[in-house]
Amino acid sequence: PPPSDEGKPESFPLGNKHYVQSHYGKGPPPSDEGKPEKLPFSSYSRKTYGSPPSVQKHYGGGVKRYTQRQYRRAPPPSDNQLLHYKELAIFFFEKDMSPGATMKFQFPRNSNTATFLSRESAQSIPFSSNKLPEIFNHFSVKPTSVEAKTIKETIEECEAPGLKGEEKYCATSLESMVDFSTSKLGTRNVEAISTEVLERGATMSMHNYTTMPGLKKLAGDKVVVCHKENYPYAVYFCHAIKQTAAYVLSLKGDDGEKVKAVTICHLDTSEWDPEHLSFQILNVKPGTVPICHFISTDAIAWVPKHKSA
Repeated sequence: PPPSDEGKPESFPLGNKHYVQSHYGKGPPPSDEGKPEKLPFSSYSRKTYGSPPSVQKHYGGGVKRYTQRQYRRAPPPSDNQLLHYKELAIFFFEKDMSPGATMKFQFPRNSNTATFLSRESAQSIPFSSNKLPEIFNHFSVKPTSVEAKTIKETIEECEAPGLKGEEKYCATSLESMVDFSTSKLGTRNVEAISTEVLERGATMSMHNYTTMPGLKKLAGDKVVVCHKENYPYAVYFCHAIKQTAAYVLSLKGDDGEKVKAVTICHLDTSEWDPEHLSFQILNVKPGTVPICHFISTDAIAWVPKHKSA
């Protein structure tokens, strides 16, 4: 689809189960409308964490995520779509983070406002494809509804096997997310960091961003990235992949918007599907060069904390 000129986020064919960053598999067909994806229950403004999870009807993600999440086969883009994606910073090289480099992108917010339950509460609610009727009943969801379909898809994604070298886990509470992240990083001295839009310009459409000086490499050669799923309460799909590097990149848009973009670079892509979108965009082969991408504003990267001098 062409870039939106209506000040609205553009839809990429990179939805929750498509090219999102840790479930690199099948997903919805590309949208041909230059508007944000709207699930039937995505009316809340993101980061308005006020609605009680037990009655929250709107637990979808409003805008599609673009980074990959299961590096397997997905519907291929058309030639025109691929040509368009090559103009965007969906995937890029490490050299593209040099000061003065420009990248076209957009950092939309979504409407997934589901809040965490306590660990005790989360553990009291089934989270298994074998318990779907009980789950639907708990949230007063009709088995034939769109909400039920979303619950089922999220649980199936969480139960699917990971890639070789990938350690994955769906955290249903903040405590369980912290426990998984610290165990995989091998230390409890960690920090959590997310992409932040610091100054918003006049629109939320596509913009050219210039890389500013001050690139910061985060500690360690392993990072745990957690992506928010669509569910009645907060569930995060977390995965730890070895041979990754995490950076914080300062960007300034042509509209004045400033973004602190958390960037993940995968140093070993040899296990990814050869037809993966990143290879088509960058015109490289698996395992030949590191491939980088931003993480969305609702994702969390956990890294070892730098030791104080």
